[in-house]
Formats: sequence, C-alpha cells, structure tokens
Amino acid sequence: MKNIFTNVKGDIFGGITAGVVALPLALAFGVSSGLGPDAGLYGAIFIGFFAALFGGTPTQISGPTAPMTAVSLVIISGIVAANDGNVAQALPAILLVFLLGGLIQIILGVTGVGKYIKYIPYPVVSGFMTAIGVIIIITQLLPALGYQPDKDQDFVNTFTPRAEEVLLNKILQDETGEGYLVLKNFEETQKRAAELTAGDISKEAKSLATNSTKSVIGTLKVLPRAFENMNWLELFLAIATILIIYGLKRITTTIPSTLVALLVVSGGAYFLGLGYQPISAIPGGFPVPHLEIFTQFEISMVFPYLSAALSLALLGAIDSLLTSVVADNMTKTKHNPNKELIGQGIGNSIGAIFGGIPGAGATIRTVVNIGSGGKTRLSGMVASVLLLIILLALGPVASQIPQAVLAGILITVGIGVMDYKGLKAIPNMPKSEVTIMFLVLLLSVFWDLVNAVGIGLVLASIMFMKKMGDLMAQRSDVKTLSQEKAWDDEGDFPQYLKEQVFIKHIKGPLFFGSTSDFQQLAKQIPTKATTVVIRMGRMQYIDQSGLYALEEVLIDLKKSEINILLVNVLPQPRYMMERLDIIQELIPEAHIFHDFKTCTRWIKSNVGTK
Repeated sequence: MKNIFTNVKGDIFGGITAGVVALPLALAFGVSSGLGPDAGLYGAIFIGFFAALFGGTPTQISGPTAPMTAVSLVIISGIVAANDGNVAQALPAILLVFLLGGLIQIILGVTGVGKYIKYIPYPVVSGFMTAIGVIIIITQLLPALGYQPDKDQDFVNTFTPRAEEVLLNKILQDETGEGYLVLKNFEETQKRAAELTAGDISKEAKSLATNSTKSVIGTLKVLPRAFENMNWLELFLAIATILIIYGLKRITTTIPSTLVALLVVSGGAYFLGLGYQPISAIPGGFPVPHLEIFTQFEISMVFPYLSAALSLALLGAIDSLLTSVVADNMTKTKHNPNKELIGQGIGNSIGAIFGGIPGAGATIRTVVNIGSGGKTRLSGMVASVLLLIILLALGPVASQIPQAVLAGILITVGIGVMDYKGLKAIPNMPKSEVTIMFLVLLLSVFWDLVNAVGIGLVLASIMFMKKMGDLMAQRSDVKTLSQEKAWDDEGDFPQYLKEQVFIKHIKGPLFFGSTSDFQQLAKQIPTKATTVVIRMGRMQYIDQSGLYALEEVLIDLKKSEINILLVNVLPQPRYMMERLDIIQELIPEAHIFHDFKTCTRWIKSNVGTK
C-alpha cells in the first residue's frame, strides 16, 4: 500500500484507458450472462476495485471475462430453469453461488493453494479455452441475426403446455405452504387456476422459450427458425461492429477498436432513428446491495451449488494467475499468487452482494493498463471508479446500445479467446493429449463446463500415471546380473555367484502405476537362486500401493526360502517400511546394507560358502 502513490500520473492515465476498454466488454458480458448489462458493469466496478486494492499483482485490471461469463451463463440458466424461468425469484440463489465462489477463492489464497494452479495440464486448459470461444460465438448468433425467441409466436406456442404445468405447480407449492392443499378437496386449486389469464400463460411461455435458447444446444435447435426470421438490420449492425473492430486494429492499436465500434455503430443507429432492439435498461444511481442473500439464507441452499461455486473459484483463480504471469513478463516483477487469490475472492464476494457477475484478471485490459503507464494498484482502482462515474452519469445513454452491437463485440471476443496455439500443435501432439483436449472441448460445449474440466483432469492424471508406470517398468526390468547392465560398483561381483544371486534395480519411485510389473519379481526368479538383492538407492519414494506390493513380493520370496538383502534404503521408503513392520519382521536389520560393497562381503561369507 505504501507504494500506491509513486506513479500517480501514469496510473491515472493507465486506469482511464483500461476503464474505457472495459466498458463495452462489461456491458456485453452482462447481457451474455442473462442478468443484464448492469450486472456486467457492477462486476467490473467492484471486482476491479477490490481485487486491485487487496490483490497480489499491482498492474492487474480485473472484471468479467469470457471464461467466467461462460460458466456464469451455465449456472444462471440452470438456476433460472429450476425456478420456472423466473429470474427475480432465482436471483438470491444465483448471487449466493457467486458469493460462495468468492469466499472459496479467499480460502484458496489463505491456505496457499495458489502455487499449485500451474500444474493443471495444458490440454485441459487448451480444450476449455477453445470451448469458451465456441460457446460465446454460438450463443451470440441469435442476437446477431436479430432473432428474438419471445417474439416468434409459433415457437412460443410450443411452450404453452409446459407454461401451464409450471403455473399449476406454483399454485400447488403456494397452497402447500399455506396449508390449503388437501387430497380430497382441490376447490382452492381450481379457484386459483381459474384466475390465470391467457396473458399469464403467454408470459410464462415466452420466458420458457427465451431460456430454452440460452445454451449451445438450445441455440442450435432454434437456429433454422432464426435464419427464417432474420432481421437484416440487426445482422448489419453486428457485421459492422465486427468489421470496425478488426479493421481498426489493422490501422492502429492505440485506440481501443472495441470502444470505437460501440460508439460509431450505436451512435449511427440511434441518430438515424433505426428501429433496432436496444439492450435492457440500466438502472440509475449507486448499486444497491442484495441483502436477500442473507435474509433468505438457509444452510440447505448451499449444498446444491457447492460444485458450481467451486468451479467458478478455480476458473477465476486460473484466469487471474495466467494474467498475472503476463503482467510479470511485461513489468519484470513477481506477483504473489496467494495474495492475488485473496484479492480476487474479496472482489467477487463484494461484487456478488451488489448483483455483479463474477470476474477475474483480464489479460487485454491489464496489457492496455501497463502499456498506458499503469504501475501500481491505483490504476485498477481508477478504472473501476471511471466505470462507476459512467454508470451514474450515462446509464440512460448506455441503455440505448443495440443488442446486435454487443453480440458483434462478443463474437470477436469468442474468436480471440480460442487457443490457436494448441490447435496448430495438434499434428505434433501425442494422441493421448489430443484426445483429452477434444474431449474437454466437446463436453464443455455440449454438456457441462465444470464436469468437462473435472473429467479432463482425471483422464490427464490417469494417462500421466500410466506413462510414468510404463517408463518405470522399462527402466526397472527384472533381469539377472548377466542380462542387466551392471551399475558401476557391481563390476567386481564374483562370477561364480551370479547364478545364485539375483540383483534387482529399482529406479525411481515405486507407486501404484508401477506395482504390477514389480510384483512379477518373485515369479521370474529361477530355482537355482538362493538370494535376491534389491538395490533401492534410486528409489526416492514409495506410496501405500507400492508398499503393499513390496510386502507381497517379500512374503513370496520368504516362502521360497530365499534370502532377501536390501541395499541403500532411502529415508522415506525406510520410514514407510518400518511403519508396516516390513523391516524387522520380514527383513532383519542385519540384511539391510548401506552400500553394495558391504552387501557383497556378506554374500561372499554366507552365500558363497554354501
């Protein structure tokens, strides 16, 4: 905190520039999430300010990002669907998930988990990021085409039976709570059902129709209808936005092309009086806290959403720390990953209380901030204050932005967020990694983002362990001394003892991935052998599976009345073997040697004399 005012001029200019870049993206991500443009602005304001104030990367600009918005969209759609399409009714549960995600991030930072995020396999990250891009592009096709599901009456009519069912369920739930519901008497139910109007049913059907198109599959199902009912004006606005964004980047990168596209296309459409579809109205005034998160809180509300909150927390952590690495490379500094997670968690928690969507460190905005002179956390705070001023002063103006313009902006974001580096490397990647990448990509797009990443991590771990097991098996074959290349200190081993003594080299850890090959040891020893030497100087680690496999082999050798000698048992394996009483009960201390030379002397004295 003491260095926050050491670069005031640069930080103010960097913060203003980053805030200008963040404005159209915050609005677009808010609309994309399903909670409206104001939710995107609230997220950018509160996350950006508090993540900068408490975070561990001084130059980082935080706010809603493409990955976080994609996951938020899935969570919001699921909770809204569970609440019969009523966003207002679902809002406390939605914000509770966002709040839990922020709190989990704080816990991750406090417990020091931040340093382990870097171990997530690249194919999982690559498949996930490409899926985010695909999801954003597909889900923005409908607003770019100007298709509004709730205005397509034929499509809405298909949801009428479901709307009647939803409304009847609401009546039954209300009666259950009020004590009216009696099995033999549905008079109250019939009375309330009779009060439902065609308008009520139509409104519910429109809500269901709109919510059904929020997902990738829902969008693809209705896409043929969207082309049949295309609004050419909306399509023109979206294409114009995309062309300006890409065209201006070819001319100059100094001016944010996204902002220029927003102002030019929106301004032109407004002043020409074109009949476009604007975004939903942005409320004026300072954001109001949603205290119903706490007043309506019940512990039973938490459990169904823990996995969703955890996914948000982990994704936000990955997203932020990757951006922190980019900032480090540009500023030649070193971020504090755990402190950064605490800052992001505080920002997301406060943002949720005020109705903002979750966010993370934003790479483009951070790069713009650094390039414009930002060096301390003051720059991120300035960017957030600028967005707050715009919200308070220009909310009604921003409400006139066409939906198609934000759709065009999001399509360019989706194109940019995909991992082209990973896609280009597919011909040169191992098949197992390509499989994981495409599996995560397909599951994320067509099923569930959270489960896709979880499955990808599990498969990547299993494949890694198999590779390590195969590698260990190749390096640690069971061979006689004459077959296996001798270690340097085995050159003087007596030739006449080589038929009686088998030497087993364990190279590397003995863990559950390599136990099956090790267990073949007892079966491969010929009947002439009277002694087995197990050299453990290169076995740094043994896990519980390896320990039990070792015990099983030693028991089999003991039953065959074969002497077992251990050489150079390292501290961790020795500790584990002592805990399981392998040392002393199966292997006496006299048969454990510090080096091979001492072991050879014992063999000459005991084996060679028989």
